[in-house]
Amino acid sequence: MRPGSSFRERYRRAVGDAQLRRNLLAFQRGWRASRDDRFAEYTGPDGGSGEAEFEILRSRLRAAKDAVIRDQAAVFARFKSEAEANGAVVVEAATAEQASEYVLGLCRRTGSSILVKSKSMVSEEIHLNQVLEAGGVRAVETDLGEWIVQLRGETPSHMVMPAIHLSRRQVGETFSEATGRRVSTEDVVEQVGLARTELRKDFLSARVGMTGANALIAESGTAMIVTNEGNEAMVTSLPDVHVILCGYEKLLATFEDAMTQVRLLPRSATGQAITSYTTFISGPDRPGRELHYVFVDNGRSAMRQDPDFVDALRCIRCAACASVCPPYQVVGGHVFGHIYSGAIGLVNTPFHHGLENAAGPQSLCVGCNACQSVCPVDIPLPRQILDVRRMAVARNGMPPVKRLALAVWRRPALFRALLRAAGVLSRPFARKGLLRIPVPRRHAWRTPPAPASRPARARLPEVIEAAAKPRLETDVGGRTVAYFVQCLTDAFAPEQAAASVALLQACGVRLLIPRRQHCCGLPFIDSGDPAGARRLARQTIETFESDAADWIVSAAGSCVAAMVHDYPHLFASEPSWRARAERLAERVVDLATFLDQVARLRPGALKTPVASDGVTYHPFCQSLNVLRADGCARRLLTEVRGLQLSELPEAGVCCGFGGSTSFDAPEVGRGIVDRKLENVDGTRAEVLVTDNPGCVLHLRGAAHASGRRLRVVHLAELLAQGLES
Repeated sequence: MRPGSSFRERYRRAVGDAQLRRNLLAFQRGWRASRDDRFAEYTGPDGGSGEAEFEILRSRLRAAKDAVIRDQAAVFARFKSEAEANGAVVVEAATAEQASEYVLGLCRRTGSSILVKSKSMVSEEIHLNQVLEAGGVRAVETDLGEWIVQLRGETPSHMVMPAIHLSRRQVGETFSEATGRRVSTEDVVEQVGLARTELRKDFLSARVGMTGANALIAESGTAMIVTNEGNEAMVTSLPDVHVILCGYEKLLATFEDAMTQVRLLPRSATGQAITSYTTFISGPDRPGRELHYVFVDNGRSAMRQDPDFVDALRCIRCAACASVCPPYQVVGGHVFGHIYSGAIGLVNTPFHHGLENAAGPQSLCVGCNACQSVCPVDIPLPRQILDVRRMAVARNGMPPVKRLALAVWRRPALFRALLRAAGVLSRPFARKGLLRIPVPRRHAWRTPPAPASRPARARLPEVIEAAAKPRLETDVGGRTVAYFVQCLTDAFAPEQAAASVALLQACGVRLLIPRRQHCCGLPFIDSGDPAGARRLARQTIETFESDAADWIVSAAGSCVAAMVHDYPHLFASEPSWRARAERLAERVVDLATFLDQVARLRPGALKTPVASDGVTYHPFCQSLNVLRADGCARRLLTEVRGLQLSELPEAGVCCGFGGSTSFDAPEVGRGIVDRKLENVDGTRAEVLVTDNPGCVLHLRGAAHASGRRLRVVHLAELLAQGLES
């Protein structure tokens, strides 16, 4: 995990480190519980609490950050004027080198051979420690986590908790090696006491101290610093010179905006209602003392000018995107990122450190959207990561096997012909939808699905007229629905399509199933091939825009999310196609939402007298985080189908399918699905239901390969069983 090692080297080491996964799993579980509890107990001015108040606060902070981004020059000028009036020096550094040289110059002018630091990710970004060391100045990290990773010769693995990847045993061993004396590997109090003793002499010797800042308040020229350790007070008060190293994105217009950030930052970063210390510094605190602000650009101007990435400048460095990220739990921040880890690291690395340092890590993202769901400034991180992936593919190309697969995929006739042939040839090896054949060792944890000998569209008529007497009482009788089958369902799970069609028929609708439909283009979006995605998206739009359907329904939440949320960005530079895509999106809805919110299936409508096996529900990530349809699925299962669900721990955590990621980085897919299946084991359920075809195939294959006797079914299949009585 040392700086300078290649992405592949870091990846191989991380996936082989079981201790790393255990450390990060314990951290993520603790963080999520604390974060949710702190927001649940927060009461807003109108008496609201929980996620509703979180949405209000993040909308407010997002607006404040966007206003600064739009008018950055004026806000910076106001801050500079006020800070200088307070006695501070404000300088701008266009590059990392300029910023580092300025700080080194301060050390030389004051004759300080030591610089004490309180955590600043910008200093990591510009490699300040290395520049100072080369110039004869020893930089000393004084935050406990930063000091630990400095002793190990590592970079932080997390923006807020830089040593969270380590266990207390590993910390004790590090201290013992660094100090030459035995330090407990279990007693954290002893370890902290050692750090306090070792760092005290540096606090007293240094003439220059450096910190970052969480916010820079323009109306008064004030820096706000939020910390949990008292070392920050030592760094900002003892040395003769205090340097605040910062990016322009830390600017806020008013104290009121800063207070909004204070309400969001601790809860999002560490799961605390408020941190131990919130310090405001407006100028030097004694005669002869100096305060210097060094504003670093280092690619921020380019990010601000790029409409696809400007939103990333809202970031308040809480690291919630890493703390919630399933791949991060498997490989850690030294792999899932560069200097900045987590989802935001994948986005800003191309601007700060070049695309070459983001190309590898971005391939690990499973696109679950969990990062945006907890981001306190609502950065569209999943979409931006896909944009980075597109940039990486444009520069480096695509692996030959994937390029060949997509070349076949984009040609519907060839795709269907090859799959039909595969279905026939694989029939002797297929059993219960799974293919019993040897697979490469990296993929042996998952039994592959068997291609259908007869795809779904070959089994379904193009038009099914509405029944004179519908099976179910609904609000949509006699209306017209077009059904989008989805390519995976068509090829590998025709039973899911059959169940979906049976449910729609029972609702009394006239059903259209266009034969010309093929693929929404999501595999190409996911693979960084926007040209291929646009080709299939156009074909999908043309197929469905001319019919007279009131709604376009699909049991594939991933495709619904793509058509509703991804198409506008995909066609951003083609206004006419974007308009057509947006008109189509107005009629597109996932199956669960259609049955629950549009058709309004009545309670008990699908209840059967036969007792079911224990059932637990895993919501597909896009259903939960994008479509907000998990509540619909739950009501259908419990109120309409009459099932008593066993609650699945960490239900909202991804299953690890992640489109191409579980094939490109199968060890990540395995790590995530193992976590999911262990949680399923805890429910003792015999049936696992979810609402996306890819998740069904992924979970079914992993459960089978692990020897579990678990039946994995699509929501449509379990609901359709209620029609059989």
